[in-house]
Amino acid sequence: MTASHSETPSTKPDASTFISDHQQVDRSKLSQMYLHYVETKDKYPHAVLLYRVGDFFECYFQDAVKLAQELELVLTSKQAGEQGRVAMSGVPHHAWERYATLLVEKGYAVVICDQVEDASEAAGRLVRREVTRILTPGTLLEEGMLKSSRNNYLAAVVIAANHWGLAYADISTGEFLTTQGSDLEHLTQELMRLQPSEVLVPTNAPDLGSLLRPGETSPHLPQCLPPSFCYSLRSQVPFSQGEARPRLLQKFKVRSLEGLGCDHLPLAVRASGGLLEYLEDTQKENPVTLQRLRSYTVTDYLIVDNQTRRNLEITQTVRDGTFHGSLLWALDKTSTAMGGRALRRWLLQPLLDIKGIGARLDTIQELMENTPLRQDLRQLLRQIYDLERLTGRAGSGTANARDLVALADSLSRLPELSSLVTEARSPFLKALQKVPSVLEELAQKLHAHLVESPPILIKEGGLIRPSVNPLLDERKATVEADQQWIANLEVDERAKTGISTLKVGFNKTFGYYISISRTKADQVPAHYIRKQTLTNEERYITPDLKEREARILTARDDLNQLEYEIFTALREEVAQEAEVIRNLSRAVAAADVLCGLAELAVHQGYCRPEMLSGREINIVDGRHPVVEKSLPAGFFVPNSTQLGSRESGVGSSEEEISPLPTPHSPLPDLIILTGPNASGKSCYLRQVGLIQLMAQIGSFVPARFARLGICDRIFTRVGAVDDLATGQSTFMVEMNETANILNHATSRSLVLLDEIGRGTATFDGLSIAWAVAEYIAVDIRARTIFATHYHELNELASILPNVANYQVTVKELPDQIIFLHQVQPGGADKSYGIEAGRLAGLPAVVIQRAKQVMGQIEKHSKIAMGLQNLD
Repeated sequence: MTASHSETPSTKPDASTFISDHQQVDRSKLSQMYLHYVETKDKYPHAVLLYRVGDFFECYFQDAVKLAQELELVLTSKQAGEQGRVAMSGVPHHAWERYATLLVEKGYAVVICDQVEDASEAAGRLVRREVTRILTPGTLLEEGMLKSSRNNYLAAVVIAANHWGLAYADISTGEFLTTQGSDLEHLTQELMRLQPSEVLVPTNAPDLGSLLRPGETSPHLPQCLPPSFCYSLRSQVPFSQGEARPRLLQKFKVRSLEGLGCDHLPLAVRASGGLLEYLEDTQKENPVTLQRLRSYTVTDYLIVDNQTRRNLEITQTVRDGTFHGSLLWALDKTSTAMGGRALRRWLLQPLLDIKGIGARLDTIQELMENTPLRQDLRQLLRQIYDLERLTGRAGSGTANARDLVALADSLSRLPELSSLVTEARSPFLKALQKVPSVLEELAQKLHAHLVESPPILIKEGGLIRPSVNPLLDERKATVEADQQWIANLEVDERAKTGISTLKVGFNKTFGYYISISRTKADQVPAHYIRKQTLTNEERYITPDLKEREARILTARDDLNQLEYEIFTALREEVAQEAEVIRNLSRAVAAADVLCGLAELAVHQGYCRPEMLSGREINIVDGRHPVVEKSLPAGFFVPNSTQLGSRESGVGSSEEEISPLPTPHSPLPDLIILTGPNASGKSCYLRQVGLIQLMAQIGSFVPARFARLGICDRIFTRVGAVDDLATGQSTFMVEMNETANILNHATSRSLVLLDEIGRGTATFDGLSIAWAVAEYIAVDIRARTIFATHYHELNELASILPNVANYQVTVKELPDQIIFLHQVQPGGADKSYGIEAGRLAGLPAVVIQRAKQVMGQIEKHSKIAMGLQNLD
């Protein structure tokens, strides 16, 4: 807990003793500083205003209460002129980023009002303060506020007559994309894929500009907008066609939007223009540089809805939401922050284009075959910093000297990177073969101008090397000469006065002084001028010392200002090359991802998938990439999968590998998978989904062989939980998810179902499970694996030619069973649930009684076995 510097009360103050709303004050009675604070707060009513006062950033009125509550700080009060006491809380100025980060993470916007002149320059008037930074969840640039491994997206949404437009940008990397659609479910899924930190919504709400934090609701938000995001309510005007289109044309200096790919997408244009206006409004002091706007279509990529992402644990685990144990954790061998973010984007937006997938696979294969190249590339990539975000900070004017040195170090590695891939054949490596000469020259200039280890602060000097600027060198020489005079003064004055304890010191309040102990006061020369009396010493100045001090301080200020001007000129040069740097950084990031995937494929024994335009899924000895990595080498039991009727001519001429005999020809569209609990059914389902997804991002896959047809969507329904917030039971959640699959799956989809109908009465559940499986097999014909404990569903295979039965086998011993984790043809007739209970540790008496009850139920069961007669 941090107390304010002004007051540290021992007890919580009584709120009735101070004013906690800036609208309730009589402004004529406020002191000058508090009046300025209130006027500034009027401009940003929905943000937390951090106001610099000396060594602290302070909040007053309702912001003080909010700051104290949210960050568990001390709430106190402060006299505000004749008005009386007002609520106050504060944080140290050197730690403002840490506290601001906490506020932004909670969904608040934060306005930084800093002192822009030294208090000594104010000369009795109010120190000049200005808003220097506006922080919202979607507009962060500061390194300490961002996660290096993921993008920080700001999104904007326009909805009209069930059609929608979406634009999103990461101002730290410059990415700017837009799309449009007619299915509101697609909008929901895109937002869930992007996980934006902030979403802009145009509205006619009276409370414009407010930011709704996660979990807060507004009657102005459509139901298709997930409640888990922060929403900023904005005026509709910037999102109108008449405002948005000219803004885009002006921003990108074009006469038509055709080149941006969105001329025919009016809602996308409106969303993009509204997003730009928001950045102009909030980033006036630090204008951001964005890449050229790109448009895309949601259906151009494999659609993985949020439920499937969760069930397949693509970026985080289901159990505790951690990175460790996710697919991204298992695959991420990248060497740069840029590569880590790119891999995440690829996993969340797999490709449908076989040619694009093939280009990535070709690059991985070349890197696998050329071990020295792969190892040298990985070693060199580790020396490259985050070019995207370094460039973003330079473009916005927030980069410091260390950022530019890191940028220069990274740019200077690019020629070496280029020379490594001179003989490369694959497209992603060829993209690195040519480094623009302007970047090499820029790196050289930055290194020539900036010291090797510059300070963090850029206005206090020590940034620029000697011999860069003659005037700078001259001023440095003057300052150094005067500093040497002062350094010699102590020795000289000791010799002149005979006072061996005489010292020369400096502080910010009094400047330079000569210190003499009071016991030696009778030896002080007559020309010494007493400046300050302390308990044990007297402090003096001399005319010469005062003259030197004035020269030093003036020269130092001029010197620091000149260094700052040289530095900002360098930073502007970097900003001018932002587009070139970012284009190359995308190539570096892609090469980094593919290099990491090649390294993974070599060490894990992955194979290159053969990608087809048909429906076949033929996986030989497939493995779950995450589970395999979590187990000791050789412990994972591989299994094969064959799904999807072969289309004419597809797969007929290739060498056939058929390790998984199937009783039906052609290959089944739907597999009924039975077997005991804890035997590996869920792992097998996820394994097939992950292999398909990995193949469509262009990765090698954990299998001995894989021939895979492109999927348009992957659906999963694995387990279910109560959704108490919306009053839905486990069974209703399950039914909602199943309905979504049946309403959106196509014959090109992959559907993975783990238990349907288990949350209701046995007869109801079995009936629903049967009907769902039948509908998928007959009406949709999606490639499906249906894991179930309803052994009666095995009867479907005798009715429908595109359904096959498989089981996870066990070895039965007299007093126990052993799970073999092997998938083989045939349907199981037991679930061994009681045995699973025994393994879980249920008391022996309970296990024995369960066996007795099961025997009675099996003897008297009335479940009809004539389902095969239903059609």
